[in-house]
Amino acid sequence: MAVQQTSLVIQQEALTAGVAPAQPSPLETYTPYPTYTMESPPEAQVVPTVTSESISERIKASNILIYEDIAGSSNLVPVVDSTINAMNFSGGRVINVGDALGRFREYANSATQWDLMIVAAEVRSAFSGEMFEMMYDHIDNGGAVIIEAWYLDKVANGKIAPILRDCGVSFFRDWTRDNNYDPYKYSIYWLDTSHPMLSTPSVVKAPSYPYPEWFGDAGDLLKLGSNGDAVLVGGLYPNRNSDYGVLASCLGGRMVIQTFSSHDYEWEVIQPLWENYITYTLTKHFEYVP
Repeated sequence: MAVQQTSLVIQQEALTAGVAPAQPSPLETYTPYPTYTMESPPEAQVVPTVTSESISERIKASNILIYEDIAGSSNLVPVVDSTINAMNFSGGRVINVGDALGRFREYANSATQWDLMIVAAEVRSAFSGEMFEMMYDHIDNGGAVIIEAWYLDKVANGKIAPILRDCGVSFFRDWTRDNNYDPYKYSIYWLDTSHPMLSTPSVVKAPSYPYPEWFGDAGDLLKLGSNGDAVLVGGLYPNRNSDYGVLASCLGGRMVIQTFSSHDYEWEVIQPLWENYITYTLTKHFEYVP
């Protein structure tokens, strides 16, 4: 009996002294991290769209400087001046100095930012030397130019040379006419009939028959050079696109050079052609300098 009781006591003690269930380890303290918020992409900058309407408005308000030496002749109507007046420019500054080289120099070097410079040298060859240097600076700054000059044979290696080089044309040969001339040898053909300079704002036919005011030196002939982007638009032969040219466009359309005299051809052809020159070069200028 004593043994039995002892055994029960031992069993009870064993149960009482049994291993207690393990307590769970305390959780590690949670350290919050900053929440990452994705930044919104920057708003795209709105690039102004150059529309034909906005260009037309800017053309109307253009700053234009003109040298037109025919203004000193009493029996001929200045083509450029008449064309400019018909185009109704307003809001900008349009200055025609006639044949006054000093005034052209003064205005060219003024604070005005000229959009277009026009040199229509039909009567004499006084526009040369430093005058072309000023035009080169104007071109280099994105400006547009129109040059009418029949005397490239006299100045091609001078200050106009960098302009011709960058344009992509060079002097090809002199072009003469005597009193017994064959009119059809002085007919001009369009070499690129799809060129916008020949159709905007007016479709212009080629000056196909001359009515000369000037004899002796009829002008000069151009050929394409090794640089630039020049296109011969008009020439003496319909199948010669690289030489015998008398009208070229270059510098992305910002420059037009004409090497025949405007008054040697019909007014009804030449005056709309000049309006096209002005419209085209200013359009390309404002596309280049938005």
